[in-house]
Amino acid sequence: MDIHPQATPELKSLAERVGAIETAMLTTLDADGTLRSRPLRTLQMDAEGGLWFMTTISSPKIGAIDEHRRVSVSYCRPEREIYVWACGVTQILRDEVKARELWTPALRPWLAARRDDPEVVLLKVTVEEAEYWDAHRRVVLPLVRAAHRHEHARLRNPRTST
Repeated sequence: MDIHPQATPELKSLAERVGAIETAMLTTLDADGTLRSRPLRTLQMDAEGGLWFMTTISSPKIGAIDEHRRVSVSYCRPEREIYVWACGVTQILRDEVKARELWTPALRPWLAARRDDPEVVLLKVTVEEAEYWDAHRRVVLPLVRAAHRHEHARLRNPRTST
């Protein structure tokens, strides 16, 4: 994962914990209220704490994100006792320059399409809140606190293009 220098100490702490974990579990809310999780390879954590992924526009997760922009992202590395949870608001983007920057051959098992295929889109999660489990102290500690915890709870996701 490509980690940019972070804007705040909280985001730096988040980046340090998730930087060595390639795969996240992204959880969305389906239209019928079912929570659905699936693995996604995290490609980048940008300077504002945004987590970047690539997927296909026809993926069922995109339909769920269209309905409910808020998602949960979990990272786990048991051998090092790293357990991190984050939630945030999604954006679905088509940006050829960013896609070129993020593309890696390691995505081939995840995506049947090429980077320049119109089916491929970027998925950005803007982290609003995050915490981690300190296994040694048996406590959950905040990494990023939501400024307005439920302000975006009912956002709908108009597809955006850049």
